[in-house]
Amino acid sequence: MTLPLAGYTVGVTAARRADELGALLERRGATVIHGPAIRIVPLADDADLSHATRSLLTDPADVVVATTGIGFRGWMEAAEGWGLGDDLRAALSTTTLLTRGPKAKGAVRAAGLVERWAPESESNAEVLEYLLDSGVAGRRIAVQLHGEPLREFVDTLRGAGASVLEIPVYRWTTPADPAPLERLLDVVLAGGVDALTFTSAPAAASLLAAAGRRGKAEALVESLRCKVLTGCVGPITAGPLTRVGVPVVQPERARIGALVRELVVALPARALRVRAGQSELELRGQAVLVDGDLRPVPPAPMAVLRALAESPGTTLPRPVLGAVLRRHSGRTDAVDEHAVETTVGRLRSALGAAGLVQTVVKRGYRLAPST
Repeated sequence: MTLPLAGYTVGVTAARRADELGALLERRGATVIHGPAIRIVPLADDADLSHATRSLLTDPADVVVATTGIGFRGWMEAAEGWGLGDDLRAALSTTTLLTRGPKAKGAVRAAGLVERWAPESESNAEVLEYLLDSGVAGRRIAVQLHGEPLREFVDTLRGAGASVLEIPVYRWTTPADPAPLERLLDVVLAGGVDALTFTSAPAAASLLAAAGRRGKAEALVESLRCKVLTGCVGPITAGPLTRVGVPVVQPERARIGALVRELVVALPARALRVRAGQSELELRGQAVLVDGDLRPVPPAPMAVLRALAESPGTTLPRPVLGAVLRRHSGRTDAVDEHAVETTVGRLRSALGAAGLVQTVVKRGYRLAPST
C-alpha cells in the first residue's frame, strides 16, 4: 500500500521538535526539507525577566496565566538560578493559576503547583473570556508570554481595569545559520514544496521577513495562496499568514501529531486523478501513482504531465507545451520544440508504462484516451 504522503515534499520551519515533526511526516511517506525559521533564546540572564519576577514577589498577582510549558519551565529554572525558586513557587501557590493548555499544565504540576482552570480549546481567546467573565477590574494579572507580545490579550485586560505584569520568559530571533531557511525558501519559490508547516507565529513571520529581504515577499505569498498547502498547528501560529491572505489548514487541537493528520487528509485531496488508456493516474506533488505504483517524476516533465492531465485526451501543440516549460523554468525566451520532445521523452521514461503519453503526428501530444 502506498503511504498517504508518498510523492509529496513537505517543508518544516520549526526550531523546536523539528525532528519529531519530520519523523512523523517521513513515516507517512513524505520527503522533508528542514529550514528552521527561528531560534529560541532563553532569557535566564535577562534583566527584564529578573525585574518582572522580583516585581511579582514584591507585589503578588491575583492571577498568573501560564501560556506554554517550555516558557513556564524556563521561568522556574531562571528563578532557581537567581536563588528565587522557592520564593517564586511560594508566591504562585497563593495565586490563581490558569494554564492555556496541557503542556503548560504539565509544567505547572511538575513545579509542585496546581492550576485552577484550563480552557478546553487551549486558546488565549478562551482564557481571556474566562478572565473577563470573572471580573478583572482592580486585579493584578501576570501573563507569561510565549515568545512574542500578546498585545490584544494584554491591552484588553488593561482596558477592563486590570493591572498586567508581562513575564518575558524567552524570545525568538533569526536562526544562527540562515542557509537552511534560504534553501527552503528557494525550493518553495521554485515549486518544489507541496506543503509548508509552521508550529509558531514567529516562524511564520520570520519566513515572510526573509522573503521580503530578498524582494520575494509577493512571490512567496502568491505561492502559499495558490500552490503550496500551508499547515499551522493552531490559530495563533496562523496569524501572520492569514493577515496577508494565505489560507491555512489547522487541527482542532494544537498538536504536532494532529497537524500531520490534517496533511494526510488535505494533501491527497489536492491530487489530480485522470484515466489514460487503461491506467489510473494520480498526480501527486513530485510523483505519480500509475495504477497504484508510485513513480517519481522530475519537475519539468511533471509540469508537462499536469498540462496534459488538465484536458485528458486533448492534443496540446508543442508551442503550448513549450510555454508551459517556459513558465515552469521562469525563462523569458521561447522553449524550442526539441526541448519539448526531450521533456516528453523523460516523462514517458518516468511513468514507466508505454502508451500513456501519445504523439499526434504534426500536432503535438496527448494523454491516451481512456478505454
